[in-house]
Amino acid sequence: MDTTILLHWAEFAVRWLHVITAIAWIGSSFYFIALDLGLVRDPRPASGADGEEWQVHGGGFYHIQKYMVAPSQMPEHLTWFKWESYWTWLSGFALLVLVYWVGAELYLIDWTVMELAPWQAIGLSALSLVVGWVIYDLLCKSRLGDSPTVLMLLLFALLVVMAWGYTQVFSGRAALLHLGAFTATIMTANVAIIIIPNQKIVVADLKAGRTPDPKYGKIAKLRSTHNNYLTLPVIFLMLSNHYPLAFASEFNWLIAALVFLMGVTIRHFFNTMHARGGYRWWTWGATAAIFGAIVWLSVVPLADAPQQEVRVNPAFQPFVEHDDFLQVADIIMARCSMCHAEEVYWPGLAVAPGGVMLDSEARIASHARDIYLQAGVDPRHAARQPVLHRRGRARRDPGMVSGGHRRRDLRKKARRAECRHPETT
Repeated sequence: MDTTILLHWAEFAVRWLHVITAIAWIGSSFYFIALDLGLVRDPRPASGADGEEWQVHGGGFYHIQKYMVAPSQMPEHLTWFKWESYWTWLSGFALLVLVYWVGAELYLIDWTVMELAPWQAIGLSALSLVVGWVIYDLLCKSRLGDSPTVLMLLLFALLVVMAWGYTQVFSGRAALLHLGAFTATIMTANVAIIIIPNQKIVVADLKAGRTPDPKYGKIAKLRSTHNNYLTLPVIFLMLSNHYPLAFASEFNWLIAALVFLMGVTIRHFFNTMHARGGYRWWTWGATAAIFGAIVWLSVVPLADAPQQEVRVNPAFQPFVEHDDFLQVADIIMARCSMCHAEEVYWPGLAVAPGGVMLDSEARIASHARDIYLQAGVDPRHAARQPVLHRRGRARRDPGMVSGGHRRRDLRKKARRAECRHPETT
């Protein structure tokens, strides 16, 4: 079987695993945040617990107690919540490798942003995840750890700087995705390097008959709070690669920054509600205003954005030099570039679907793998191949590879194609 097809299915399988594990992690995280904030605290509880909560679910009642440091003795059975986080990151990293490292020339590198070799882009991708965690961890372990608000503001500033930095190096799609991976790495490292080890220290003290130090719980609580506010922005960033209005804007880094603010306003509403502090409805007004600003930023540059020259990445040059490439390019230009172009002519579309543009030979060559998967191996399209191949060879346009787009003829060519071969549209 074609390795391209196998790779595509591997990507699908890993993406499925990533979504499943992310649901498990986010669900348990939000549950425990709500549980912790909603505990009923007794100043002098008979059990020694810091708080308790009665809940009903699935036809049964649950009585849950929380100990601020630890119970007087170690229970026989203890459930750890860690693998949800670990597998979410592992599957996400595998997906990053399959899509953005294996397909670096197409998805990671944008020559209009920075001309990078694949190994350079992959190196920057990996290095940024490690360096980001180190900087964040040092900030948390400094004296700033005693000032949670100041620390959160510095974390926000770090995320904004990284958002801008990624857009100066990678494609817009890869930039937002990497910002999500950067943030998710911080979150999982918080669990794996700080929260779980601190809990293990407390467990070891209990088993040894020592009184656990409360500082370990305090440190873990700080990191858990950060994870709580970062979760929703990470979900947005991971979904952004499906929405070119988010990643293709020249203000994509600012959009990402505003998304983190939305994460704060939304979580503040729910955190306050779970803590029985009332309903802060103003947070939804603030969220709507921020989202409105995001929508505005996504479309403002479209009107006056300068047209950039499109060059062929050397990795895709063999496609351009193939004997049949001009014929293929002519077919795609006639049938696909009505929608997949910088200037979209199809009613109801604001930008090219998926951010994929097929309005030049350079862009067609760069998306050869995706075109093959969408049209070459799809049996619905395979039946149409004889009709497509009856089209004549296109006359070579020297300006195409260097960036000319032939937009003035797109509508006419597409309509002629519909008239000649209505069964192919």
